[in-house]
Amino acid sequence: MEAFLHQVLAGLATGGIYASLALALVMIYQATHLVNFAQGEMAMFSTYIAWSLIDAGLPYWAAFALTVVIAFVLGVVIERVVIRPVENAPVLAVVVVFIALLVILNSVTGWIYTYTIKTFPSPFPEQPLFGIKYMSSHEMGAIGVTLAVLLLLYAFFRFTPLGLAMRAAAQNPESSRLVGIRVGWMLALGWGLAAAVGSVAGMMVAPIVYLDPNMMGGILLYAFAAALVGGVDNPGGAVFGGFLVGVLENVLGAFVIGNELKLAVALVLIIGVLVVRPSGFFGKVYVTRV
Repeated sequence: MEAFLHQVLAGLATGGIYASLALALVMIYQATHLVNFAQGEMAMFSTYIAWSLIDAGLPYWAAFALTVVIAFVLGVVIERVVIRPVENAPVLAVVVVFIALLVILNSVTGWIYTYTIKTFPSPFPEQPLFGIKYMSSHEMGAIGVTLAVLLLLYAFFRFTPLGLAMRAAAQNPESSRLVGIRVGWMLALGWGLAAAVGSVAGMMVAPIVYLDPNMMGGILLYAFAAALVGGVDNPGGAVFGGFLVGVLENVLGAFVIGNELKLAVALVLIIGVLVVRPSGFFGKVYVTRV
C-alpha cells in the first residue's frame, strides 16, 4: 500500500509538470489551431538559460524569475519573426516550420552547451518536507510551483482586462478586431506566456531527468497525451489530463508494464483518445451542417 501511495503522489508531481507543458500547448492551439511541436525544445532552451545564470552565481529564485521573463520575450520574438510571416500559409507549411524550429533549437543548444548531461539544482532541501516520507521535497515543491503558476494564469485570464482581451482574440479574432483589440499582439503575448509556462516545466523537471538537449522529448509526448485527454481546446482539461497521465504513467510503470514501457502509456492514451473521443473529456464537439 505504501508503494502504491508513493507512486500516486510521485505521479501527481510529474503530472503537474505535464500539465504545465500541456497548458502551453493548448494556449498555442487556441490561438493558431495548430500544435507547436517545438514547445518542448523552447522549454529545454529556457532551462539551459537558467542553468547558465545559476552557474554564473545568480541565486536560484532570481535565475528562475529572470528565465521566465527571458522565455516570455523569446516566445514573443518567435511569434513575430518566425510564425507571423507564415500564419496564412497552408497547414503543412506551418507544421514544417514548427518541426524546423524544434531541430534548430535542439542543434543550437547542443552546439552551445554540448550534449554532455549536466545536473540541474533543485531549490528544495534534500530532507522530506513536513516529514512526509512518500514524496521527495522536490516532488512536493514542483507540485506547489505548478499549482501557483496555474492559479496565476487562471486569475490573469479571468480577472484582468489584458487576459480577457487575449481570450477574446484567440476565440474570435474578427469580432475582437471590430472592438479595437490588437489581435496580432494578443497572439504574440499568448506565445510569450506559453513559452514562460513551458520554461517553468523545464526547470521543474530538469533536476529529475538531468539537463540534456533531448530531455524534453518524452515529456512533450506525455504533454501531448495530457492535452488530448483533457481536450486540446480546454485549458482546465489539459491540467486535469496532465495529472491523470502522470499518475497512470507511474502506477502502470511500477506495477503493470515496467519502467521500460512507461512511454507506451502516452502513446496508447493518444491513440485511444483519438479513436474513441477525439475532442477529449472536456473538449468541445463542433457540429456543422453540410
